[in-house]
Amino acid sequence: MFADFMIRAALAGLGVAITAPWLGVFVVWRRMAYFGDATAHAAILGVALSLMLQLPVYMGVAGVAVVMALSIAAMEKGRPGLPADSLLGVLAHGALAIGLIAVSFLPGARLNLEAYLFGDILAVSWSDVAVIWAGALAIIIVIGARWQSLLTATVNPDLAWSSGLNPDRDRRILTLALALLVALAIKVVGALLITALLVIPAAAARPLSRTPERMLGSAIAVGAVSAIGGLVMSYVLDSPAGPSIVAVSVALFALLRLVPMR
Repeated sequence: MFADFMIRAALAGLGVAITAPWLGVFVVWRRMAYFGDATAHAAILGVALSLMLQLPVYMGVAGVAVVMALSIAAMEKGRPGLPADSLLGVLAHGALAIGLIAVSFLPGARLNLEAYLFGDILAVSWSDVAVIWAGALAIIIVIGARWQSLLTATVNPDLAWSSGLNPDRDRRILTLALALLVALAIKVVGALLITALLVIPAAAARPLSRTPERMLGSAIAVGAVSAIGGLVMSYVLDSPAGPSIVAVSVALFALLRLVPMR
């Protein structure tokens, strides 16, 4: 019989692992990995604000992640000659640095900082599991409903415009969904590893997939196996759970690269 904390951890891990690929495939297709990094790094500032204002961590992280994501999207449109990757690098590391400084001024917060950076999935409560699954279902429903328009805008924005779609609106929806995922995943894998959970399962599934839908399904399978495998690895080896989940996903990525493409 599994311990109660392992059941909670498994449910929380699966909630994030099967949701991340819905966004991860678009992150890979649109080459938005650094965008996800910048949003995730800003989450630490959200943690500091939550602790300072005595708000639920999810609320502060989601708020800051949304502001950061929308700011990046706006600045990308009117950036003064700066390449997008340079702009994202400045914002990502700037937000992380400010967040770490803010957390250092909070009494007792230093002891919990590692949990927010690398996750503490073994400490999630049943209320955390409920929040994660509620957010996960919201993301899946929204992305599922907008799947075809998001796909069209990704493949050919001009075609999307001519078809009466609005690629800018779809990008904002994707951006807000990414911000929500960051808030959900911070307790599972932490701010520094969230992008890995977005990118690695989708990248691992890409060589095996002929269609976008098959790539999504394969990425979900890789994410789920990574979550459960990482928890088993953590339990057996007494290793950190969040990094263990990412390590298993990297191992799966390497193994799947050996499978001949069809």
